[in-house]
Amino acid sequence: MGGGIDASFYRKAGKSRRINYYRWVCFRKNPDLQFCGLGFLFYFCVMKKIGLISDTHSTVHPKFFDFFREVDEIWHAGDFGDIKVAETLQNFKPLKGVYGNVDNMDIRRAFPEINIFHCEEIRVVMMHIGGYPRKYTPEALVVIQKERPDIFISGHSHILKVIYDKKNHLLHLNPGGGGNYGIHHVVTALRFMIDGKKITDMEVLETERCL
Repeated sequence: MGGGIDASFYRKAGKSRRINYYRWVCFRKNPDLQFCGLGFLFYFCVMKKIGLISDTHSTVHPKFFDFFREVDEIWHAGDFGDIKVAETLQNFKPLKGVYGNVDNMDIRRAFPEINIFHCEEIRVVMMHIGGYPRKYTPEALVVIQKERPDIFISGHSHILKVIYDKKNHLLHLNPGGGGNYGIHHVVTALRFMIDGKKITDMEVLETERCL
């Protein structure tokens, strides 16, 4: 699927599988904190564990709570479906997100159309409808070329993708369908670690839709 990772690649029945062959590491000497003493220079960067979902369409799957139990933040790439989904996630973990094409004004007042932020030393651009490498939407391509993100996140397609874009030097993530509505046959989510400029330990949850 355009170089992406289709959900059928992973084990079913709610098990997560680490993507062992994928590890994108890029170093830059710009740590968050520096400690000097006795002629030694110590660098310290606080790692963050991220949970990523999209297209929940008014449903929070019960298995998300276990999969995201140890994450520091949850990122949602749009189509919450109901403001109660955002409230439930916010009560569980710190939440960043964007609104999607089906989201009402309550959600649009709470979240932007495009969210641009830093996590550690990683610049992130997130929008709901953005396409993927070689098939970005025109709007997404403009933002990518202007902001030069390290990670570009989109949703909408309900197809899980993890693709490194060599041309734009970024990692594209689409966590797939997180709810009961849409073309997907299984619910998917992503979990990964950000350590300074490193993106590591990418994992996928795949599980059946909840009743």
